[in-house]
Amino acid sequence: MEENMQSTGHFTVAPLEKSFGAVVTDLDLRELDEAAFDDLYAAWLTYGLLIFPGQHLSKDEQMTFARRFGDLIEELKAVRISNVKADGSLRDAPDDDMMKIIRGNMEWHQDSTYMPVQAKGAVFSAEVVPATQGDTAFADMRDAYDALDAETREKIGTLAAYHSLEHSQKRMGAETKQENSEYIGYGINVGEVPLRPLVKLHPETGRKALAVGRHAFGIPGLSEAESDALIDELNRFAVADERRTYQHRWTAGDVVIWDNRCLLHRACEWDFSEPRVMLHSRIAGDPETELALAQ
Repeated sequence: MEENMQSTGHFTVAPLEKSFGAVVTDLDLRELDEAAFDDLYAAWLTYGLLIFPGQHLSKDEQMTFARRFGDLIEELKAVRISNVKADGSLRDAPDDDMMKIIRGNMEWHQDSTYMPVQAKGAVFSAEVVPATQGDTAFADMRDAYDALDAETREKIGTLAAYHSLEHSQKRMGAETKQENSEYIGYGINVGEVPLRPLVKLHPETGRKALAVGRHAFGIPGLSEAESDALIDELNRFAVADERRTYQHRWTAGDVVIWDNRCLLHRACEWDFSEPRVMLHSRIAGDPETELALAQ
């Protein structure tokens, strides 16, 4: 990675030895002027995932940084995704809605595809990390699309799938109850289930990306069995090549930002007897480009 390090004049970029992703150093995210941010935004579009070691942003500082990329989703401006309760104790109840969502997040997905407008991206930072494990993994869906054979590209080019958090949680036996729950209910009981193409055209780069993940189901025109088989196969294919997957081992203070329009991600398992506290700021999508298909 050191051999490929590049200086923009504002910071240093070291691309991962993958099809995507880069580590960015020699800058403080609290002190980005417009020129530096323009370079950073361009790097984000190129690499899809930017990793900033040792930033130690406060909640307000993270929101300020995330807002440079776009408006934040109101319910998710800065939420802690954690197995630690407000009183400091660890969650251990099997029916705890927050733990059900955390377990669901351990499957590959894109954020807010189950909402009318898909998220643009997210800033994620580590406050408390387990001694081992607790990583976050990412997958490059641009490279996945490019690697598909011509027959599959033609087959899926006109297909779409429904996306539902409620459906994906139910499918894994982790349906949320919401009664006396700390989970805010975001994404549950969405009125009209969104329909999204299996191939996503990135609105800023023009690159095509495979668009599936755990929330996708019910391809119109196919039987349930055919739809499930195709989505499962595309999900497996997307993450089958190590070249297009990266697993980030967190150190407290690390910050990442990913482009939700072209990457999948998932939380990796850890020992739930150890605390893990992550701060998530979700960037709202542009309604002109991230709106679900008309049904």
